[in-house]
Parts: sequence; structure tokens; C-alpha cells
Amino acid sequence: MKLYTRTGDDGTTGLFGGERVQKDHPRIQAIGAVDELNAAIGLAEATSSTSSSSSSELFDRIFSRLQSRLFDIGADLATPQASKHEAKISRISSRDVEESERWIDEVDSGNVPMSNFVLPGGTELAARLHLARTICRRAERLIVHLGRSEQINPQALIYINRVSDLLFAMARRANKDADVADVPWMPGHK
Repeated sequence: MKLYTRTGDDGTTGLFGGERVQKDHPRIQAIGAVDELNAAIGLAEATSSTSSSSSSELFDRIFSRLQSRLFDIGADLATPQASKHEAKISRISSRDVEESERWIDEVDSGNVPMSNFVLPGGTELAARLHLARTICRRAERLIVHLGRSEQINPQALIYINRVSDLLFAMARRANKDADVADVPWMPGHK
């Protein structure tokens, strides 16, 4: 099977089930942002796997599950509700959301309580996690936008919201494990 199909040369792409939509359709925009998030997490994971921090094993476990769930969200978004192919995919569920909340609690339990706003930065891993968090927020906004015109799985939106919190907690933990202080926001003075 060749990598290229030429079916998208007209500016369209296929949803699961065969329907074709424009590549700038809100559904495809949301799927693309989730895919970009997954790639950013892969980059963070590559950095994490080279570190010997106390959280490396925890992070690796989370990254593995998280990236698979993001693929599930892509399939979820690519399969409109009530599609004849719905039984062939795994939709994000409340169990997935609960799992992400357990991860947040586990990661954040190793962090110092926040006393001020934190800027993206610190270690390379923390900076990559903060970048992934901002991509996650864009994916969330695009899923919200899609939900205004088409039915979406509300659990997918909730999950993406939790993932941004998880990535924030992981960025702070990466800094803490490396004995690097979070970068505090220093408001300007008038």
C-alpha cells in the first residue's frame, strides 16, 4: 500500500465511514490540533526518557496511556455521533476522565503548593510540557468551536480540559525533580 492516495488532492479528507469534508472543516481542525498535541507530547516523552528524575517512571506510564487516548479522541472526532461505524471506535468516557484526574493528583502531590502564577520555562522537559499544554488549550478551543455546529462527545472535551491541567502539573513536577524553581510571573508596575 502506498503512503499517498491522491484522494486529498482536491482539498478534502475522509472521515471514518467515508464522508469527505474540506481539510479546513472545524472537525478536521480539531483533529489536527489533537494530533499536534500528541506529537508535542511525544517530544516531551523523548526528553523525559533521557532524564533520571524520580518521576520518570510515572511520566512514562502517563505518556504511553495519554498518547493512546489522544488517538482515541482523533477517532472519536473523525466519527460523527450516530455513525454506522461508531461501534468500531473507542469513545472517550467518564472512566478516562477519572483516570486523568488520578494522574493529576498523583503528579501534583509531589509539587510545592503554588503561591503565584507560573511562566512556561525551567527545564527543557518542563518547557516542552508547557508547549504541549498550550497546544492542548488550542485543541480544546477547536473542539468547543466544532461543538457549536455539530454534535460531539462531551467527555472528549472534558478529557482535553483535564489533559491541559495534567501537563501543567507535569511541567511543575519536572522542574521540582530537577531542583529548578518554577519561573514566577512578575507583573509590570504602572
